[in-house]
Amino acid sequence: MTQTATSLRAVRTTMSHSTSSGIRSRLADLDGRDLRTLVAFVVGVNVVGALPAVFAGADTSWIERPWFYPPEIAFPIVWTLLFTLMGLALFLLWRRGIGRRDVKLAFGVFAAQMAINVTWTPVFFGLQEPGWGLAIIGVLWAAIVATIYAFDRVDRRAAALLVPYLAWVTFAAVLNFEIWRLSG
Repeated sequence: MTQTATSLRAVRTTMSHSTSSGIRSRLADLDGRDLRTLVAFVVGVNVVGALPAVFAGADTSWIERPWFYPPEIAFPIVWTLLFTLMGLALFLLWRRGIGRRDVKLAFGVFAAQMAINVTWTPVFFGLQEPGWGLAIIGVLWAAIVATIYAFDRVDRRAAALLVPYLAWVTFAAVLNFEIWRLSG
């Protein structure tokens, strides 16, 4: 084996070991209270996020589907993942100290964007109003950007966890626009 190959193997082994031990040590830092809080944030965001669909429904039979409309099963899977990432992001903020002004501000901005988020489903699906849904999703998009900015001021990892949410809402806005266009 050449010296270069041996060096590369050593670097890979070191990186792999330090990464897995780093994750293990961070998980070991979580006590029972931290784990309960993490679970509460994740479950709480998932419950709040799912409630509009439970009450308003998610009937899609009226929708003229554009060619890029995803399979129906994609929506609950993606939203569960996104709500879970949001709960984890909130947990990271909470660990920075809920008494801090920047943390309180980030929680407030998150609550505002979540309120906008849960408004979209009853308007789009319940009232079957894609035009109003498009207006709401535009405001939601801006609120998510503001939330990412507020989270970034506290914990960059928490902000990064919201980037997939912004990407999905961007896709959803394009989808909402096309549904509105086709229904007009």
